[in-house]
Amino acid sequence: MLDLLGLPEAASAHAGQIDHLLSLVHWLMLVLFVGWTAFFGFVLFRFRRSRSPRADHHGVRGGWSSYLEGGVLLAEVLLLAFFSIPAWSARVDDLPDESGATVVRVVAEQFAWNMHYPGPDGKFGKTDLSLVGPDNPLGLDDTDDAGADDIITDRLNIPVGKPVLVMLSSKDVVHSFGLPQMRVKQDAVPGIQQPVWFTPTRTGQWDIACSQLCGLGHYRMKGIYQVMSQADYDAWLAEEAALLAPPQAK
Repeated sequence: MLDLLGLPEAASAHAGQIDHLLSLVHWLMLVLFVGWTAFFGFVLFRFRRSRSPRADHHGVRGGWSSYLEGGVLLAEVLLLAFFSIPAWSARVDDLPDESGATVVRVVAEQFAWNMHYPGPDGKFGKTDLSLVGPDNPLGLDDTDDAGADDIITDRLNIPVGKPVLVMLSSKDVVHSFGLPQMRVKQDAVPGIQQPVWFTPTRTGQWDIACSQLCGLGHYRMKGIYQVMSQADYDAWLAEEAALLAPPQAK
């Protein structure tokens, strides 16, 4: 069933749970489609003009339609109570501890994605809207010691096999942070920092999709995220930190 849905490859620990839920929902929709189509055909045949020349305002007198509607309602309640709500709760309430996760701020704007990593000190520096400029898209305050080693880039790099905690927000309008292979999609809302987490299970490079119409340049709202080995991720962080380091005095 999943192959027929055309889903992208699964690359996160919770992807199987989401795919299973999608499969159950589509099976239910298929049963409803076939059932209601068959019922529609039966009604057309049963109440054809030659058999029922006069309209009857009493309608169907049997109670079987009520049982069918109750069965559909029960199936939907089961999907919601035993699959959807537990999956949602695990993604919202059971956040990983920051000490054991890769924490990164992702800030959306028209029409780009900005990634903010803490430096070797593990602390994010302060930001100020008044400092936002072409060379400082997030308004990072370079007078704050905690932000002196912070890394800001337009590319999301994350290590494999370790929880990733994204602190998602927006600078201007509502955007949508979509990582299809991770089975992650969350709106980025101005004024709200929304935590999103997942655990990558395979390496690769894919596109970040914005599925919320965010302006005339929405079609350009595409970023890149790459899942790499821990060693490669550490090497990338070291390379970025070296670029920020002050030049050595001669």
